[in-house]
Amino acid sequence: MFGLLMLIVAMVFTATACGSSNESTTETTTQAVSQGETQATTETAKLEGQVIIDGSGTVYPLMAHIAEEYMTNVQPDVSVQVGRAGSSAGFKKFIPGETDFSDASRKIKDEEVAQLEENGLKMDENVLEIQLAYDGLTIVINKDNTWATEMTKDEIINMFLSGKYKENDVVLWSDIRPDWPSEEIKFYGPNENHGTYEFFAENILGKEPMVTTANLQQEYSTLVDLVSKDKNAIAYFGYGYYESNKDKLVAVKVDFGNGPVAPDLTTIGSDLAYAPFTRLVYTYLNLDYAKAKPEVLDYAKYVVSNEGALRLASENGFAPLPESVYANYQEILNNLK
Repeated sequence: MFGLLMLIVAMVFTATACGSSNESTTETTTQAVSQGETQATTETAKLEGQVIIDGSGTVYPLMAHIAEEYMTNVQPDVSVQVGRAGSSAGFKKFIPGETDFSDASRKIKDEEVAQLEENGLKMDENVLEIQLAYDGLTIVINKDNTWATEMTKDEIINMFLSGKYKENDVVLWSDIRPDWPSEEIKFYGPNENHGTYEFFAENILGKEPMVTTANLQQEYSTLVDLVSKDKNAIAYFGYGYYESNKDKLVAVKVDFGNGPVAPDLTTIGSDLAYAPFTRLVYTYLNLDYAKAKPEVLDYAKYVVSNEGALRLASENGFAPLPESVYANYQEILNNLK
């Protein structure tokens, strides 16, 4: 009888221990490490502090959305501050160490890399370039413009080139095609602080001078407003700003040689129909800060997680990159020491 009683006690103890183990397991997460092994970790540690980001106005809506999701769902005590000074202006803050991340709508320049090195920061060792998504450079016109809804790539380039049609750069629509109105084209675009300006000037115009009559602005919202109120206006900026203002603007379909192509998430990509006007957008991470500040590293991991750029890019007018690209950045950050 005594032996039977002890057996029952032992069984109850074992069942209780197993139940406790199961409850403990539900409070852990499994995280893959680079060797393909797994390890149990406790729930995400509560972090606090600040993550400072500045740079591209084009990338701003995407990064701001990622930051909002992170602060709401992951780390409410971490303040992620996202600015939109422009790609070039952002690098001027990032190089001397004023920011943790620098968003850019164009690749970092050689002279900027040299300036980083002067400050003791080397690419890949102290700074990580993160490709975030694809963007399509979009040419927009007023909704009352019914004649220039489709243009060839060369027509767009030539109309923006200084001296191509008129010495004083007062270009008429009829200069582009004779059957178009004999009215002056009003050129608009982002100013020199923005990577979009540099991408357009260097990659689209081939570093040739832009028309001197172009009205260049700091704020993209100003450009949207100006074009929406002027029937003869034309401007260029990232697809995301058109997508969020398509009720006010028209995107020009561009003929790259095989018929007019409208920019959208099915055509924007390095090997898709809108490829000639497609570009990568980036963020640059100070790895020294990521090593020293857990909140910076944690946010960086979130940006390249399945919940970050991969999920939110399309919601902000960007085409996401292959999942393997973000997974590679995850591995780099997981192995950061």
